[in-house]
This record gives sequence, C-alpha cells and structure tokens, in this order.
Amino acid sequence: METTSQAVAQAPAAEGGQQLPSARRTVDGYLEAPFPWYGLDEAFTGPRWLMQVGTAADGAVEHGSIGHGDEPSVRNESSEDKEKFAVVVTVAANPVRRSADGTGLLEATSVSSAAWLAGVGLLSFTWPGQMDHSLRDDWLDQQTETAWALADDLDGEDWSRLSLPVDGVPTSFHYRESEFGWVLAGSTAAGVHVGAYGRGMSAYGLGFAMVKDISTYA
Repeated sequence: METTSQAVAQAPAAEGGQQLPSARRTVDGYLEAPFPWYGLDEAFTGPRWLMQVGTAADGAVEHGSIGHGDEPSVRNESSEDKEKFAVVVTVAANPVRRSADGTGLLEATSVSSAAWLAGVGLLSFTWPGQMDHSLRDDWLDQQTETAWALADDLDGEDWSRLSLPVDGVPTSFHYRESEFGWVLAGSTAAGVHVGAYGRGMSAYGLGFAMVKDISTYA
C-alpha cells in the first residue's frame, strides 16, 4: 500500500511505553473518509476511542483504526495479560488508480492490506520480555517483514477461517494467533476491508458493525 508514514504507525509512546492521548488524531481525519468506518457492534459496551487515519500519496484518507477496551501500552512484564483491547482497522477497497496529480499509480487495496495493517498494529504494542531497548528497532523491522509475508499468503497454513457477524451477517475472516495476540481480516458488503487485532479479549465472541457516528469515539 502506498501510504504516508502515519498510516501504519500508531500514536507515539511516552516514556515507559504509555501512549500519549494528545498524539492521536482528532475526528476530523475520520470525517474526511469517503467510506464507512467499522467497529465492534453494540454487544461491546466498554470504552471506544480514536487512533489514527492513514492517507494515500494523493492525500486521500485510505484507512484508519479505532480502539475498544483498555488503551494499550507497549506490552511488558507489568502489563502482560492485564490489558484487554481490540482495535478495528477499516481499509477502503480501492482498485489500482492514478494519483490526483497524474504522476503515478496508487496501489490497489485488498484483504491482505487489512491483514498487514492489523499485524503491524499489534506489533506496535508489543515488546518481548528481556529485550534490550537498542534491539527493538531491529526486532520490529524483522517482525514487520514477517507480518507482510503472512498477509500476502492468507491461504497459507498460518491462517485459519473464522466466521463472525458483520452488520448481523455471518462473514468469513482469515484469523491467526501468536504469542503477542491475534489478528484477523476480511471484507464487508459495504465496500471496505476490515482488519482487527487484540490481546486479552477473545476474537471468537466479537461482531462488527458500521459506525453510525464516528464522533462518538472522540
């Protein structure tokens, strides 16, 4: 996906790994999206919050994330198994198209795009125990490449199938688990791809629904 650097990165972490609320995007970017946003359905009654939007090279909003549950910090020994969250990533289903300035082509988006964004999103809140600070960038680079390879092979043995409701309709998702949490990805009838990742909250009981008013997450 041809996106700006803000597309993948979550909000910067403060010292000690706690996310800075002021670094998250306001609702304005979400309102500029020409596609509907998805989140957990009404069965989830916990906190909901905005994260970030990602834009294509021409500045158009192409995807974004919204969170549910505990606002996660980077996982460490003190937070492990205590935080319960699920983040839903919505990706516009776009074909290959020309950029607004006509100078090039923008890549198509797919279920693999949603799977990759979800996989990298989970990594952004993960820090293996006992890892030295100086080694984390190398670890993240390696794991990001692995997440891309996995997302590019959704029919591979690392993924299983999981049926979850989307707007009340049973929908098939690609699903995988790791020691860091779970990731899933699928498509909706509303013309968007949906990815999700989480930890401490089982994916098996989740349902997704179109967000009626994204400003309620702000």
